[in-house]
Amino acid sequence: MILIVLFAFIAGIVTILSPCILPILPIVLSSTVGGQNTGKSRPYGVVLGFILSFSFFTLFLSTVVKATGISSNSLRGLSIVIIAFFGLSLIIPQFQLLVDRLFTKLSRFTPRETPKSGFIPGLLIGFSLGLLWTPCVGPILASVISLALSGTITANAVLITFAYSLGTAIPLFFIINGGQNILKKTPWLIKRTGFIQKTFGVIMVLTAIGIYANVDRTFQTYVLTTFPQYGSGLTQFEKLALPSPIASFSKAPSIIPGGEWFNTKPLTLAELKGKVVIVDFWTYTCINCQRTLPYLQSWWSKYKDKGLVVIGVHSPEFEFEKDANNLSKAIKDFGLTYPIVQDNDFSTWRAYNNQYWPAKYIIDSNGNIRFTHFGEGNYDETEKDIQDLLKESGVQNVSSKINNPVSQTYGLTPETYVGASRIAHFSSPESIQNNSYVNYTSANSLQNDTFAFSGKWNITDEYAIPQKGSVLNFNFNAKEVYLVMKVPNHPSKVKVFVDGKAQYFGMDVINGTIIVDSDRLYKLVLLPTPGRHMLKLEFQDTDVQLFAFTFG
Repeated sequence: MILIVLFAFIAGIVTILSPCILPILPIVLSSTVGGQNTGKSRPYGVVLGFILSFSFFTLFLSTVVKATGISSNSLRGLSIVIIAFFGLSLIIPQFQLLVDRLFTKLSRFTPRETPKSGFIPGLLIGFSLGLLWTPCVGPILASVISLALSGTITANAVLITFAYSLGTAIPLFFIINGGQNILKKTPWLIKRTGFIQKTFGVIMVLTAIGIYANVDRTFQTYVLTTFPQYGSGLTQFEKLALPSPIASFSKAPSIIPGGEWFNTKPLTLAELKGKVVIVDFWTYTCINCQRTLPYLQSWWSKYKDKGLVVIGVHSPEFEFEKDANNLSKAIKDFGLTYPIVQDNDFSTWRAYNNQYWPAKYIIDSNGNIRFTHFGEGNYDETEKDIQDLLKESGVQNVSSKINNPVSQTYGLTPETYVGASRIAHFSSPESIQNNSYVNYTSANSLQNDTFAFSGKWNITDEYAIPQKGSVLNFNFNAKEVYLVMKVPNHPSKVKVFVDGKAQYFGMDVINGTIIVDSDRLYKLVLLPTPGRHMLKLEFQDTDVQLFAFTFG
């Protein structure tokens, strides 16, 4: 645990180089100057406000939204207003005077705070930065955020988040403090303090306007498109701090009871001692998981009479996947007959320190994990491992024949969520407003791997809802396109176009139209060869819910 906290702290420091940080840096630089309320303690106020805000919203944002009904985007808007507020105070003398009087009064309620210390203004700026910075967290906080979403906050999660935010705050402190020292010790700059102050004020206001208009997201997309390797080393570094999945030759954790079982009575690993067991973490709308299911079913059918048990642990990504009826239908649709258990609260997932869909843990007859595999592929190697462990357990006449044909995947466009809490690569110029219908527009051309809405849409934290007649455009690079969709009431029709024509239909498209009649992943596009194309979806009804795109 100490090592993980240390890596979290170091990863926080290097986060300053992440591409999604770049649009926020002008705010950090602008906070080096100010009116009367700029003093030596201002950097400390910024750092403290940032640490408290970043840690709190990373851990409890989901809880706050549910308890108050205030959307996360509204809180983001509040931060933007605060930043614009301080920017205006640097530009307009009368406004600056009012701000100085306000913080002079507030300083009376703060121990050791003097009117010129700037601690309280710094605290507010840091608070705003913390909330704006939250979407920039890397893989190191993935486990912490998944705990927060499931409503389970542990002492370790708090410690990791605090270490990460403290590490991130250190570069901020040196930028602000260093900027102040340069301004105060350079004669040429001292003579131009008023001009510099107004310039920074303009930068601060323009940055706030840009963030409100989602220019920061567009800029981030541009950086990643122009320099695709930018920041990739940081991501790999952050992964070093993640809790490792249970290692080979470790005792396999138990299947945590409480979830509903399918195709069997409840099972325990203790009662399965003497058998070879595959524990497979999956979720039914995950295309990567779907592509592994035929192999698991094949191994179950081939080796179940020789001592193999396959247990699918269904750990849902989306709320509707927690529904037992939806899962039961998916199990039937995929033709799965091996035991499957619901893990709606991620109890078994956390017991294995798992981080991936799909993930396989192969357990020997003594209850020890002997092999693991994360993601797709390596099917021949996995079946060879199964055969070896069955022979090791004393099973005779285990066939050595292995034949697992693999279909190649070509998707270069990353998995893309359309709900506000994880939305990325969104190119409509309008600002996202949670839980309210807004008219969005789409540009004539989209940058690579970005999408845009046109028409009236309601974007919630987890999904987006188009009104009848609305359109979604997506510039993608793949051979196949998939989309997770749900309908709350009645079936909904969606027309599919590729490069402006009704062509290259996926399995779920009939005569150019998809009938969305259940909560699952839909196959939209199947191209003869992979490449870059423009997808257009036209929505013929209201209330269909869109969750995430994946590509193959």
